[in-house]
Amino acid sequence: MAVLLLLYVIAEVAAVWTVASLIGFLPTIGLLIAGAFVGSWLARREGGKAMRAFSATARSGKSPHEEITDGMLVGVGGMLILLPGFVSDVIGLLFLIPPTRKVVRRGWLRRAEKRAPVGGAAHGGGPFGPGMRSRVIVVDSEVVSDGPDADGKSGERGRSGDDDRDDGPPRIIEG
Repeated sequence: MAVLLLLYVIAEVAAVWTVASLIGFLPTIGLLIAGAFVGSWLARREGGKAMRAFSATARSGKSPHEEITDGMLVGVGGMLILLPGFVSDVIGLLFLIPPTRKVVRRGWLRRAEKRAPVGGAAHGGGPFGPGMRSRVIVVDSEVVSDGPDADGKSGERGRSGDDDRDDGPPRIIEG
């Protein structure tokens, strides 16, 4: 992960350096600021569209997985736009523009379907899917008194339940 972050920083610095060499320092700063404003406007517009599409699909009773993915991609795109740099702006724009977002969404959903457990409760795999096992641990326990019993012995009370005296609220032992 650290290598990817380092490569990203190197790519951003190289892109800004190249643009600044071509058009100058102040126009490069202006371009970065303009990109942030245009990108945030586009993210807001596309986010609103994604929310309206999600609401309409949910109201109709259909599964809104495409709309949820669209909203997620718009959010990631908006975040990338706000990061300073040209590489993040270009990737963010790809997530914000509907035609390219559709391509990214299809790839994302295809990848998610491949990674999802096959089966599940509907296919007889139980709540964790086939190959997944649920594990239940049962702990056998006894009631132990903290003082002497009626016969003067310390430790366990009788298991028959013949000791009916009330010692107050039960004590909780944490460990």
